[in-house]
Amino acid sequence: MNKEQLKKIICDAIETSSSEIEQIALDIEKEPELGFKEVKTAAKVATYMKKLGLEPQEGLALTGVKGRAKSGKAGPTVAVLGELDGIACPSSPKADPMTGATHSCGHNLQVATMLAVCAGFLKTDVLKELAGDVVFFGVPAEEYVEIAYRSRLIEEGKTHFLSGKGELIYKGEFDDIDMAMQMHSNGNMPQKAIAIGTSSNGFIGKTIQYIGKTAHAAAAPHEGINALNAAMIGLMSINSLRETFKEEDVIRVHPIITKGGDLVNSVPDDVRMETYVRAKTMIAIENTHHKVDAALRAGGDAIGAKVVIDTMPGQLPLSCNKTMNDLFVENIKEYDPTVEVLNVGHFSASTDMGDLSHIMPVIHPFVGGADGSLHTAGFKYTDFNDAVILPAKGFAMLIVDLLFDDAKVAKEILAKDKPLMTREEYVNKLNSYFSK
Repeated sequence: MNKEQLKKIICDAIETSSSEIEQIALDIEKEPELGFKEVKTAAKVATYMKKLGLEPQEGLALTGVKGRAKSGKAGPTVAVLGELDGIACPSSPKADPMTGATHSCGHNLQVATMLAVCAGFLKTDVLKELAGDVVFFGVPAEEYVEIAYRSRLIEEGKTHFLSGKGELIYKGEFDDIDMAMQMHSNGNMPQKAIAIGTSSNGFIGKTIQYIGKTAHAAAAPHEGINALNAAMIGLMSINSLRETFKEEDVIRVHPIITKGGDLVNSVPDDVRMETYVRAKTMIAIENTHHKVDAALRAGGDAIGAKVVIDTMPGQLPLSCNKTMNDLFVENIKEYDPTVEVLNVGHFSASTDMGDLSHIMPVIHPFVGGADGSLHTAGFKYTDFNDAVILPAKGFAMLIVDLLFDDAKVAKEILAKDKPLMTREEYVNKLNSYFSK
């Protein structure tokens, strides 16, 4: 069979699986879980993979699920990823009442897209016509949240890094994969559309503690050292740096106070903060985060408080493969010429898909069919076909292009686009960001 025949067969199979895939997406949405805690979500993913005939590995980086479909012919391995975790959005009516977790990030739609591609391959014989394997990988902890919890996981030896793909890279779970793809819902884009980006910001994470001295806030404030005042000066010092940030570096620094004191009638002696230092390149991040440290220390110096700054690796900037992006768009447009294609270039948010892009070719298109802003109570999908089934067909057709004719296209990409880092270089780089 030729490529066009194979693409039609697999797209038809994805179409017939639409209703069961949508039910899985709804089931995941009903039980959202935060990163490295996605036990129920992982079980749902594994159950469906087993139903299709795969024998997935489970418990990778605590909750990851990895199923491999084999063609029987030697060739590159292509992975389709889906992120298992939710994001905290307590104001959402769909939030878990205990944790505040929701899928206002759209990761349940991402997992559904991965499983739809999985169904397309496992319910047909298309893979027998290709050279290479396809891996379907439910990955944990993309959202970089609950830093204190994840730091405890590291202290307890349960993880080494704070994000899911970084941890999986560290453990070698991507060593048998050559290239990868993952979609993400785009907020406020209810129309049938895809947005193609080329790159994103990366970031370094920080936790900050200001240690002062408590005293009676009314009777003896002069005997205390106000850690909250120190933190406020630190925040204002960061704000004073903003005019020095270069526009081309796309720098974002957005701290929050996670603990502002204990009692209103006591001088605060323990104040906690968290922040990211984001930028377009790691050089810009490295230059900026040292400035941020100096600004934070200035708050402590002004008041006489101690300052503890704990810096840790976050996520590396994303770099998408142009050939894979172009093929994805060509397939989508050929399948449905009415799809709106947006070229968005660089985006200032971050994803740990950026980490993976440093060791292999990847793409990360944003997809329409969803309305409301990401990470807010108003986010929801408006058309399941546009939000999930369309990108699933696009990925499946792209995989056919990559692995057809003895995987000619995939091999050309791998020969031309050498990784930015080896796995060892990646691990060493991230390890270098740990400091206290």
